[in-house]
Amino acid sequence: MRIARYSVGGEVSFGIVEGTGDSIEIAEIAGHPFGAIEFTGVRHPLSRVRLLAPVLPSKVVAIGKNYAEHASEMGGEVPEAPLLFLKPSTAVVGDGDPVAYPSSSTRVDYEGELAVVIGRLCREVPASRANDVILGYTCANDVTARDQQASDGQWSRAKGYDSFCPLGPWIATGIDVADVAVSTRLNGEVKQKGRTSQLVHKIPDLIAYITTCMTLLPGDVILTGTPAGVGPMQVGDEVTVEIERIGQLRNPVVAR
Repeated sequence: MRIARYSVGGEVSFGIVEGTGDSIEIAEIAGHPFGAIEFTGVRHPLSRVRLLAPVLPSKVVAIGKNYAEHASEMGGEVPEAPLLFLKPSTAVVGDGDPVAYPSSSTRVDYEGELAVVIGRLCREVPASRANDVILGYTCANDVTARDQQASDGQWSRAKGYDSFCPLGPWIATGIDVADVAVSTRLNGEVKQKGRTSQLVHKIPDLIAYITTCMTLLPGDVILTGTPAGVGPMQVGDEVTVEIERIGQLRNPVVAR
């Protein structure tokens, strides 16, 4: 199942994405998807709606250096325990929304990632029960002001600008993401190419680790890490993150 959050005439709703190709429609659901799904009977062609970020999380918990080759390209070792940092909810934008390049940075990088969407309130979740708290998965771009990440000594500013967390195009549920392809294209050219089987710290272990220190709420997002190949993007570029069995997340880069 694919769950989308979308706008029609200024009204925001959730719906289930059905069909393929030119015949894709969204079947509206009542309320939110964090519980029993109830259809309203309203349907919209995908071409007639504006897709929004599939969730508005209370927080985005991201994992640094979770692919060995990426850790190496950043000049470091893979952390023995997951390296956590937070991105603010105000950084979240959706498919097609612009990434705003801040004038205070001279280098802004793309980082394509698999994102986990949490489906229920949870704390101290054992790895063996991690799947019980997952609603589904989506594509993400952990946009980073690389120069500020280096100069600040911590990552809040570099990772936290408005628009620095594109998510979308929708949430895919009921799929196995243990070994799916993750790629990033810059203006159509492949820059990153990896598989989730290369994750150093696997998704169940990440959920167990994160929930030892903080409560996760429905709609919270975990960014699982980026493969090797990160690099700069410029105003006028378009970045596409594609994840097998989920879809494509496209975002243009504009001046802030």
